[in-house]
Amino acid sequence: MARRSPGEPATDVVFALLPNVVLLDVAGPADAFRNASIRVPGSYRLRFVAPQPALRAAVGLELGALETLPESLAPGSILVLTGLGGAGIDAHEPATRRLIEWLRSGVAQASLLMCVCAGGVLAARAGLLAGRECTTHHEHLEELRRAEPRARVLDNRIFVEDGPVFTSAGVTAGLDLALHLIGRQLGAPVAAEIARDLVVYLRRAGTDPALSPWLMHRNHLHPAVHRVQDAVARDPAARWGSAELSAAGCTSPRNLARLFAEHAHCSPLDYVQLIRYAFARQLVTHSRLDLERVAAKSGFRSAQHLRRVWSRWEARPPGASRHG
Repeated sequence: MARRSPGEPATDVVFALLPNVVLLDVAGPADAFRNASIRVPGSYRLRFVAPQPALRAAVGLELGALETLPESLAPGSILVLTGLGGAGIDAHEPATRRLIEWLRSGVAQASLLMCVCAGGVLAARAGLLAGRECTTHHEHLEELRRAEPRARVLDNRIFVEDGPVFTSAGVTAGLDLALHLIGRQLGAPVAAEIARDLVVYLRRAGTDPALSPWLMHRNHLHPAVHRVQDAVARDPAARWGSAELSAAGCTSPRNLARLFAEHAHCSPLDYVQLIRYAFARQLVTHSRLDLERVAAKSGFRSAQHLRRVWSRWEARPPGASRHG
């Protein structure tokens, strides 16, 4: 389900680090992108840059062999600004001042900007949040407002997306934001697999669209249920009867039904219909196929069958008249 084209160069994920960096702000997103590049080979390349070749993290760990701040970033790069331990951002500290000046130079203009925790304050001091909605860790909200009065700072958000700028509440919310970006770029099934590998839930900000069907019923840790869900997501149009589903889960049909009810809170066949609906919806939205062909490619018996299932999830089935 990855949206990456064969032969497409890896997306650079550039972590810009400062002394006293909060390691979890770096390690969580970095491991998510690393896992994504394993799932979809060559999708991301991690880089760690700083105003100085070595620095000490907030936990006392020494980080060395860091790249110097580059003169430019490849178009489409993801630039990650992270939080610092302590009371706030000291814009007069030499390394911090150099990083802010680097950001002001326009190096991030062709990139996605991902701010974790007080990394949003760094972006604000560089003028990158003017006129944008944003958020940060609750302890830095007022600092962010002072740093950029032209920004609309939102409280109590996991993360906020405004165009190419993404800001988050920090710490574990940085991992949530990384999974969101991976889902946007590589597809929700990839993000769901990575979340399961990292043993975390997939979450979304309060004002984001309703949870994607690809992610529904996935907030559990049972391996047999996930095996079945992965198999269905890989090939929604396959013949998925009780025997085929139980074989994918390496268990009996009766036990699989019990496991789905307990862990996914739906039946295996209901899950198949949900994923087929999600796949059909993608085809309706992004292709010119007629409804019969969409139904066939999605595993439905007919366009009428697709309309019936669609009506369970949306007010108007595909192909229905706008006037009744």
